[in-house]
Amino acid sequence: MSVQPVAFDPRVADIATRDARQAAMLRARRISDVRADPAWLRWSVIGIAVAFLLLFIVVPLVNVFAQALSKGIVAYGAAIIHPDTLAAIWLTIAASLIAVVLNVVFGVIAAWAVTKYEFRGKSILITLIDMPFSVSPIISGLVFVLLFGAQGYFGPWLQANDISIIFALPGIVLATVFVTFSFVARELIPLMREQGTQDEEAALSLGASGLRTFFKVTLPNVKWALLYGVLLCNARAMGEFGAVSVVSGHIRGETNTMPLHIEILYNEYQFMAAFAVASLLALLALVTLFAKALLEKKVAKTAAGSDA
Repeated sequence: MSVQPVAFDPRVADIATRDARQAAMLRARRISDVRADPAWLRWSVIGIAVAFLLLFIVVPLVNVFAQALSKGIVAYGAAIIHPDTLAAIWLTIAASLIAVVLNVVFGVIAAWAVTKYEFRGKSILITLIDMPFSVSPIISGLVFVLLFGAQGYFGPWLQANDISIIFALPGIVLATVFVTFSFVARELIPLMREQGTQDEEAALSLGASGLRTFFKVTLPNVKWALLYGVLLCNARAMGEFGAVSVVSGHIRGETNTMPLHIEILYNEYQFMAAFAVASLLALLALVTLFAKALLEKKVAKTAAGSDA
């Protein structure tokens, strides 16, 4: 018995294709309808988020500036230019600048080691990089006191050689570096891991030296992540309180950073002066947020341009 071949009918194929397309559109519409939340739920979630931000961020921030200017701009300026305030400002800037530079060097080296090399103990290194996120800043300050304080392990030797670390700028810098060294490395590691080593290998194969490869290839590839890490590191360094409080000694006009100076003024019931100095840190936070937004916009534009 022979089987007769069935003639191909294009109309049947068109009908089948149309039915399949309509079925796919119906399934997509049902999925969209399931995923779309009701209007009352959307507005409730948005309202709760906005109310939370207003209550815990905007209102306290406005109150800081209102209290700072409560006695007028003249009193505000007098509180800012007070010698102890100026000393706290310059100490904060100096400690933050040194900490940021050291963290940039460490962050780049650590990110390079983690992403470019395979070695034993890599997971331990990554864990140590994340340590400041899990250890209280006060504990880190106590560690430096136990190491470099008068009764610490190196205290007698430091005193014999007239070297001051605790209750001096070096101790403040050490404490600041400890609580901020994760930021730069943590911004660079994911990006450098995603980029791989192809660009560096190509540059080396073309005869470029290791240093030239770093400055001409690696650094331009990670410049935005590096700037982002520097931004976060600087903001945290200027606002650090716990670790610096332990190692500073609270010496007015000498070892008080801006957060410590604010605490002293507030405890002495100089509320307007305390809020005046606090407003400077608030302005720093606003500038940081603005720079962060600009940087994210620049990164997004760069990524869109590279994709195109």
